[in-house]
Amino acid sequence: MRTSYLSSIVFALLAGFSIATNAAPADGAPPVAPASASAEQGAKVNINAATAETLHKELAGIGAAKAAAIVAYREENGAFTSVDELIEVKGIGKALLDRNRDRLALD
Repeated sequence: MRTSYLSSIVFALLAGFSIATNAAPADGAPPVAPASASAEQGAKVNINAATAETLHKELAGIGAAKAAAIVAYREENGAFTSVDELIEVKGIGKALLDRNRDRLALD
C-alpha cells in the first residue's frame, strides 16, 4: 500500500514536470498566439471586397465552399447592404453569422 502511494506521487511529479518542460518555449521566446486569437484581434473583413481565400482564412467556420458561395452571391446580387444579409447565402446560418459578426465590415 505504501509503495503504491509513493509511486503514485512520484509519477504525478514526473508527469507534471514533463508537461511544464514541454509547454515552455525552448529558446525563451514568448508563446505564439493561436490563429483564431490573431483573427479576433486583427482588422475586420470587408465582405464586399474580400476574396474567397481571405474569407476562408479570417472567418471562423467558413470553409472554401462557403467562402466561394459568399463571393458568388455578391457577384450575382451586388454588394451586401447589411452584415445580416449573409444569412441569404446557402450554408450560412444565424449561429455562424453571430460567431463572426464582430469580424465583419461593409465598405
